[in-house]
Amino acid sequence: MLLFGRDRSKDKESSALVPVEQPESGGPDIPAELAVLPLRGVVVYPMMWLPLTIGQPRSVRLVDDAVVENRMVGLFTSKNPQAEEPPPDELYHIGTAAIVHRMLKAPDGTIRLIVQGIERIRIDSFTQTEPYLRARVMPVPDVLEESLEMEALSRNAQEQFRRLVTLVPHLPDELQTAVMNVEDARQLVYLIASSLRMDLADAQSILEIDSVRDKLVRLNALLAKELEVLELGQKIQSQAQGEMEKVQREYFLREQLKAIKKELGEEDEQTAEINELEERISKAGMPEEAEKEARRELDRMRKMPTQAAEYSVIKTYLDWLISLPWQKFTEDNLDIAHARRVLDEDHYDLKEIKDRILEFLAVRKLRTERKGEHAAQEEARDYIRREREGIILCFVGPPGVGKTSLGLSVARAMGRKFIRMSLGGVRDEAEIRGFRRTYIGSMPGRIVQMIRRAESKNPVFMLDEVDKLGMDFRGDPASALLEVLDPEQNREFRDHYLDVPFDLSQVLFITTANTLEPIPGPLRDRMEILQLSSYTDEDKVRIAQGYLVPRQVRENSLKPEEIEFEEAAIRRIVRDYTREAGVRGLERQIGAICRKVATKVAEGAVEKTIITADSVPSYLGKAKFYSEVAERVSRPGVATGLAVTAVGGDILFIEATRMAGSKGFTVTGQLGEVMRESAQAALSFVRSKAKDLGLDETFFEKNDIHLHIPAGAIPKDGPSAGVTMATALASLLSNRPVRADLAMTGEITLRGQVLPVGGIKEKVLAAHRAGLRTVILPKRNEVDLEDLPENVRNEMKFIFADQVDQVLATALSNGSGNGSEPEPATPPAQTEPQGEAVPV
Repeated sequence: MLLFGRDRSKDKESSALVPVEQPESGGPDIPAELAVLPLRGVVVYPMMWLPLTIGQPRSVRLVDDAVVENRMVGLFTSKNPQAEEPPPDELYHIGTAAIVHRMLKAPDGTIRLIVQGIERIRIDSFTQTEPYLRARVMPVPDVLEESLEMEALSRNAQEQFRRLVTLVPHLPDELQTAVMNVEDARQLVYLIASSLRMDLADAQSILEIDSVRDKLVRLNALLAKELEVLELGQKIQSQAQGEMEKVQREYFLREQLKAIKKELGEEDEQTAEINELEERISKAGMPEEAEKEARRELDRMRKMPTQAAEYSVIKTYLDWLISLPWQKFTEDNLDIAHARRVLDEDHYDLKEIKDRILEFLAVRKLRTERKGEHAAQEEARDYIRREREGIILCFVGPPGVGKTSLGLSVARAMGRKFIRMSLGGVRDEAEIRGFRRTYIGSMPGRIVQMIRRAESKNPVFMLDEVDKLGMDFRGDPASALLEVLDPEQNREFRDHYLDVPFDLSQVLFITTANTLEPIPGPLRDRMEILQLSSYTDEDKVRIAQGYLVPRQVRENSLKPEEIEFEEAAIRRIVRDYTREAGVRGLERQIGAICRKVATKVAEGAVEKTIITADSVPSYLGKAKFYSEVAERVSRPGVATGLAVTAVGGDILFIEATRMAGSKGFTVTGQLGEVMRESAQAALSFVRSKAKDLGLDETFFEKNDIHLHIPAGAIPKDGPSAGVTMATALASLLSNRPVRADLAMTGEITLRGQVLPVGGIKEKVLAAHRAGLRTVILPKRNEVDLEDLPENVRNEMKFIFADQVDQVLATALSNGSGNGSEPEPATPPAQTEPQGEAVPV
């Protein structure tokens, strides 16, 4: 491709043009055959010096050969300025023979030339097309006549050019002086033509005219036209200048441009803008209703002045409509093996969720492969329920288990684009569905904004923290999400701003939450719930070894050969420095150690640092957590219970004490109404068993009992601590401590039955983290053990009870109890361990 110092469609720098005095003895001989150098957008005249830049490989080779031979080339202009390598039939046959005077190779591979036009030449025939064009040429000298008319034409051209220089600021005065001092009519024509702004066809026509007189006539006509345009522009500027103030300058410039275009017969800015919008609407691929609305608004816009306030409102609306990906989508990567490999690379285990994603891909693959077979069964289709293309998943689990990063991994496995929107603290319904256009500054909701940003109608769309949506006088965002997350409705989702349907049915929506309770029932019903449980200590060690340690080593600019974590060191960090369901705290502690090692390396340490279990305190300080179960339950009246919180499972201690008095029963610890009722039921059951516990019948009349559940600053509620409260009261009244290695959960009735409760997996994992290895569970919760990781089931002992008497017989030390012997746990059928996700 040829690149040039000047373009005929733009103003030119005349300083690049140097007139050449015509030698008295004539120019150098022109060979009968010359290499042809095609030019784009520029015409080189005889007697002119001009800089050129070339970059096409064939042109570079042409110049190299010409410099070696006689330094002469034929310069011919291409009829099509857009063609990078014009064929012979697209070149004008009249050109200029030129000598290459100077050549400079630039670092970018292009060549800078300075050429001197010698004489007009005409192509007779092409003799070569590869590696570059060569042709037989014939000189075509200009016909020069000496007459009074020639003198008049020359002076007229000089005068008009002088006026032109005064109207065009970028033309230097030195050029005017050079033109006024030229006496040769032929040289005058070419010098002015090289400096004048004109179309490529006009420039070539001057070169092709044989008679210098005719050249001057044509040149005077072009100068007159250019002067008329420039003087008209100056006139418009002078007239408008006196009617305007400083604040109206922008308006004046637009009016000036409009007037100039009108005089030149061109369309104004508004018409060009409307034509552009109309073309974009046609190419957007909108559905019928959306395109009809867009064209209706465009017709309104066409009838408005650009200064109207509604004009910009309509233009913004149309920009939003046109820029949406109505027909743009990414092809799904339906390779099941690839998706499985990506999911395994990014996250540890998580079999249930990975299987669900693979199932979705498998269905999509079969649907694509068997599309032709289903076409024959079109008559038997379901006319009520449409075919679903997307899925709506809800990842529920404590913080730090990898819910958000799992969505990114799903998008990578499927080959789709990923967008994320946080719903935490969103209180305005318009954030979801947009503002109506009647409001100033209105805009679409965040759903449409994110889809536009993704530039695809089938991305993986993550709605983070869906359980933390707010609600106030501005509306209920959770209700607005009902349409978005309903597969039956989101095919025609209507944003308040757009007010036309947009198809969200191909979007794979993934929501995340820490707990399900805050999510309204109708919204929860529209999503497929997938639970992510807390990590076991073994899971955390494997995640740290496979993901966290390599990432922290990399982020802290360390090399693998400079630091190493022993497995025992990671286990100590997990046990003594973190107490969490996820791995965020664990990663922070590993990062703290890496930073301290990085400091040593920066100071010049060269030996590899090995982090051992004994060296961990030297980096992280004293242990932050320790098992307090044995200490807390060593005295009668204290029992260990299990609970589920928003951040996973946890253990809690229930303490009971007695004192002389007659005030009755007191319960503290910021308890909810349900938990208070459970405490009252536990006390009533224990009072009914007073004789079995060896208490005097008047004991409760002479003694007060106080039941407390630390920590008092944390709200607590629910019935699952009933068994634990009954055990604490029985321990207090019988003066027998509860076993230190045991925890329990279950709801109690007045008849002493133990009812099933929820959250068994989270509670058992919390007991496992705390070092407890025996757990009493309601008998009807035995089936829930199948959800536990295999290593946890093997390490722990489970006792199932359906009566409180069985619980007391197992939990209280040095006592046989009065109930039947509790039933030991039977290990469930072996299943694959359920892993957890970790962000990578």
